[in-house]
Amino acid sequence: MAKYNLEFKIKIVQKYLDGEGGYAYLTKKYGVSSESQLINWVNAYKEFGEEGLFRKRQNQKYSVQFKLDAIELYQTSEMSYREVANTIGINNSPMIAAWVRKFRDDGIEGLSNPKGRPSNMTKKNKVTKKKISKVTPEESERIKALEKQVRSLQIENAFLKELRKLRKQEAQQRRKNQSHESSTASEDYLN
Repeated sequence: MAKYNLEFKIKIVQKYLDGEGGYAYLTKKYGVSSESQLINWVNAYKEFGEEGLFRKRQNQKYSVQFKLDAIELYQTSEMSYREVANTIGINNSPMIAAWVRKFRDDGIEGLSNPKGRPSNMTKKNKVTKKKISKVTPEESERIKALEKQVRSLQIENAFLKELRKLRKQEAQQRRKNQSHESSTASEDYLN
């Protein structure tokens, strides 16, 4: 994948925003690797300004709780991955999709597993670690199942709260409309 400097990205995004061409035209004209790349740049620029176009030199690490909050936001709202990413300040919307997929497949454990090659621990550290963990595989599976169940109940609870809130707003809106209609009807009657 080609690397593009900041000035190049800003130039092309500005050309798009100024209406000098669509994604396909600008991608072809300036040799950008794909339209989706340009779409991502435009989205990042609109949401975060020039800072959204900076290349990150270091991978950002996110806590499991942060990932769970993002997943919950996605599942309890009708937002797209991109909208969720923008809401929580992430420039990489496919990362949200990966978190959701890992959570569905492996539960919370899938979100907490570190990526990459495991570190080379000395034999002494391995022995100490084995002595500390006294959880049997059956208990571990039960814990995973319970954590999965708790998380799904939390998500369901958040969904129901949001639904209750929306219904309450609708009822208030209906009452407001009815009172407005009755006041205009009484005005018409007086005239």
